[in-house]
Amino acid sequence: MSSSNETHNPYFATTHVVENQPVELENLNLFEQDNALKEAVEREGAGWARDEISAFGQKVGQASYIELGFQANENKPVLHIQDRFGHRIDLVKFHPAYHQLMRTSIENGLHSSPWTDPKPGAHVARTAKCYLQSQIEAGHGCPITMTFASIPSIRRQPELAKIWEPLITSRQYDERNLPISQKTGLTIGMAMTEKQGGSDVRANSTKAHPVGQPGAGELYELIGHKYFVSAPMCDAFLVLAQAPGGLSCFLVPRWNSDGSKNPLQVLRLKDKMGNVSNASSETELRGALGWMIGEEGQGVRTIIEMVSLTRFDCMMGSSSGQRLAVAHATHHCHHRSAFGNKLDQQPLMQNVLADLALEQEGSLAFTMRMARALDNQQDESEQLLMRLGTAVGKYWICKRTPNHAYEAMECIGGSGVMENSIFPRMFRESPVNAIWEGSGNVQCLDLLRVMAKTPAAVDVFFNEIDKAKGENSTLDQYVLSLKKELTNLNNIEYRARNVIDRLALAFQSSLLVRNGNHAISDLFCASRLTDNGGHNIGTMPASGDCAAIIDRARPKLEV
Repeated sequence: MSSSNETHNPYFATTHVVENQPVELENLNLFEQDNALKEAVEREGAGWARDEISAFGQKVGQASYIELGFQANENKPVLHIQDRFGHRIDLVKFHPAYHQLMRTSIENGLHSSPWTDPKPGAHVARTAKCYLQSQIEAGHGCPITMTFASIPSIRRQPELAKIWEPLITSRQYDERNLPISQKTGLTIGMAMTEKQGGSDVRANSTKAHPVGQPGAGELYELIGHKYFVSAPMCDAFLVLAQAPGGLSCFLVPRWNSDGSKNPLQVLRLKDKMGNVSNASSETELRGALGWMIGEEGQGVRTIIEMVSLTRFDCMMGSSSGQRLAVAHATHHCHHRSAFGNKLDQQPLMQNVLADLALEQEGSLAFTMRMARALDNQQDESEQLLMRLGTAVGKYWICKRTPNHAYEAMECIGGSGVMENSIFPRMFRESPVNAIWEGSGNVQCLDLLRVMAKTPAAVDVFFNEIDKAKGENSTLDQYVLSLKKELTNLNNIEYRARNVIDRLALAFQSSLLVRNGNHAISDLFCASRLTDNGGHNIGTMPASGDCAAIIDRARPKLEV
């Protein structure tokens, strides 16, 4: 029996009080709280879009919008092969949150703005918005990216572009499963990968037979099996198949012109560890009709611009993932205390947090410089820079992101492993961009191909690096050593990863040095270009102002 004192004790049955915990990082303007992004937008030529990007950052930073990302990933897409009467429908159904994310992206031009309004800085502005949106939910960005990237390839066939481009670039999201004649907006996917080939698309076995007259713009019938078709509810796909004249590119819609269903039959959805909100499928083409884009036998050349742009978006997406990690880690450690002091005021944690922030600064600077190159493709030097820089940046940034995500999780501790936080989804997403659109070794081989066939691209790349010459002695010595190494091409394929690593670091360092924040650039160079730096996060030399770097990176949501 309880005593009267226990009955009236106000602390009776109270086991704990919630304290020493940060508040949720939400209801803030993601753009205005990102100093590196704001500077990059101005520096790379999209200052005119600042208010527009800020308004977008305010929208996507709200708690109700952040929740859409959780809902879209907690409710996986579901495949319905047939309707209840047995008719083949090949329909993938998504949670309403996924559709809202798609609608926001399309209404804000993330799939089309550089094509519909191609003014200076258009790609930079679009990249900034994608970078913010991807922090909320990355999976739906796959169809957004493919739709965006399809335009240069489709434009190779002007008579088809005249019909398709207005609907592809429309800012109306129309998820209805209907022929294009009944739609107000379209999305475009890509189908290249087959079981026996993977990255070796020239090994594709899907066949394409001309229905009538062969050649560019003509109708072909496709028969084959595609092992990875991402976003199978797109309205059409760019497909590689073997025509009589060799590997060719085709625009294959899900519905035929007469309103009948084109036989692209979805066999199953892939059970992925990450990128869960986005459906990826295994699909058979059983006589599917599609128009040839470009010349017969020139499929790789036709689709390569699309591939280049999807690889660029992989860079952007991984840079965005790094920003997400840094924002949450610095926020948590600013409001969490242990051993008598705030975590972000303790030297060892400062080493870790500042290192995470430096990594993200370098990734963003690289990505936004490539966005400016996209805006200036009429300049041959910028074309060459983009050609080589995409391979280097896609390899380096995407490959660095998984360990970056893990280290940020460790800053949180056990709570970072819980599924009701952002970290498990962020971690599962982190390897995706490194593997998709050409894995690490493919990017290395692409680099070697550029070096051999277009040596002028190497000169342009180093010319860009050399713009920082004389401003940081550590960088100057590093670049001299790298140039010397590249004069020796013996076993270059075996050494390719080391070469691309060093090219990436030299490029990032040059950009950061020229950007003028010496607290950032000096420690970046000291920690990454010398033997004094470590290879693991949090092993930087004691030569920088870590507190200032962390403060610059931390979102200012006070409690």
